[in-house]
Amino acid sequence: MAEPAEPTDPLASFLQENGWAAPTPPTTVFQPLPALSALVVHSMGFLGVPYQLGGSSFAEGFDCSGFVQAAFQQSLGVRLPRRAVEQAHATQRIVREQLVPGDLVFFNTLGRRYSHVGIYIGASRFIHSPRSGANVRLEDMRQSYWRTRFTGARRVVPQDATLATLTASR
Repeated sequence: MAEPAEPTDPLASFLQENGWAAPTPPTTVFQPLPALSALVVHSMGFLGVPYQLGGSSFAEGFDCSGFVQAAFQQSLGVRLPRRAVEQAHATQRIVREQLVPGDLVFFNTLGRRYSHVGIYIGASRFIHSPRSGANVRLEDMRQSYWRTRFTGARRVVPQDATLATLTASR
């Protein structure tokens, strides 16, 4: 039996090379749009940045929504609202099975439906700025803590026609 072919998608290759995703059979390789791949790769550049309540920059640190806001602004030029609940209301609801890299995932960590947000990167993983004393990191949504607190998936749908290509083939 032949070995599965390595993915040709640079994002999938990057995630696999760094141990953040398992090898994917060729029939299920996701081909993300270049802009969304750029968003995910850009957000990986924030790994290790410390959590800072109210923080929204690499220099001062990030809280969860500040991290998401900065990643979208810096990589795609898309301006999202500042707070997680506002980001949820400014984006389009999707079902978990529709998640693709670059979508937002929300969790109830403080007794509110949209109290925590991260960026989905594929293979049931997301990147986020978790809490005081921690750094931006990757998590597996299948872990009990995240699975029981998951409250929804949302998609950024830019209003600017020049950014319409972000969602055109999703």
